[in-house]
Amino acid sequence: MRRRGVRGNGLDAWPGYVDALSTLLMVIIFVLLVFVLAQAFLSVALNGRQSALDRLTREMAQLTQLLSLEKGHSQSLEYSVATLKSQHIRDEVSAATLAAELNADTAKLASADKLSTDSQAQVALLNQQLAELQKQLAAISQALDISQADIKDRDAKITDLGNKLNLALADKVEQLKRYRSEFFGRLSQLLAHQPGIRVVGDRFVFQSEVLFPPGSAELSAAGRAQMNTLARTLKTIAAEIPPDLPWILRVDGHADRQPIANTAFATNWELSSARAITVVKLLTADGINPQNLAATGFSQFQPLDNGSTPEAYARNRRIELRLTDR
Repeated sequence: MRRRGVRGNGLDAWPGYVDALSTLLMVIIFVLLVFVLAQAFLSVALNGRQSALDRLTREMAQLTQLLSLEKGHSQSLEYSVATLKSQHIRDEVSAATLAAELNADTAKLASADKLSTDSQAQVALLNQQLAELQKQLAAISQALDISQADIKDRDAKITDLGNKLNLALADKVEQLKRYRSEFFGRLSQLLAHQPGIRVVGDRFVFQSEVLFPPGSAELSAAGRAQMNTLARTLKTIAAEIPPDLPWILRVDGHADRQPIANTAFATNWELSSARAITVVKLLTADGINPQNLAATGFSQFQPLDNGSTPEAYARNRRIELRLTDR
């Protein structure tokens, strides 16, 4: 009887287990459904943003092409105006010469007692040539006035196109500032309260002791972990930056002014450059496009602290990261 009672209690508990498993399964299905809907809404939003950015890119290309055409046309007009001005000057000189000759001939003829038939014909011909020349000068002056008006209109259009292009470029700069602010904000949250890491202006500053052993360009385990975190954050931000927006992450290596006592590196130039290159290689291995990376060595010539204390030397041994335009 006692054994049967135990078995009976075991059978009564089984439906409860079944209910609990069913409830858990429904919760999991609900969570998956919410996640799928969220992904769908996010995809629609991102497609809309990408369409707007593509439209802006096409407009910039059209503006640039139109500006180039206008500049070429303006140069052609300026050359034509210069040619007309030169011809006008030559014609004015010729007219003045002819007028002087005519006046001289007229004076000679007037002083004579009797003008010959040939002289009168010559005077009439000169007068006719002078009248034709004056007509030509008037036509040239009118053409010059029209060309100058056309040039002013072209200059106004070129100025307007330049303003539009400047506005488009300013918008690109603002976009890069927004992405740079987002990058620094996310990275600040991830690296908050980490010793030896601080923000100076628009740069992240990593003390060398956080990333490298003394006198070495090989990343420590802790330094590699920090750079992996940086790479993940940068990949997330880079995926949101439009392809036509030029940006670059500059990795700057700095050393203190103490002479290096290391057979691996002859001077602080080699050490600071090698450390910057090591960071760039790790970021490239973590999936960052090398076209968006730059490694620079500054040796000891860009110090943060001009003191001669161990603390000042430690501050100057650093790696700086800066997201900027190319």
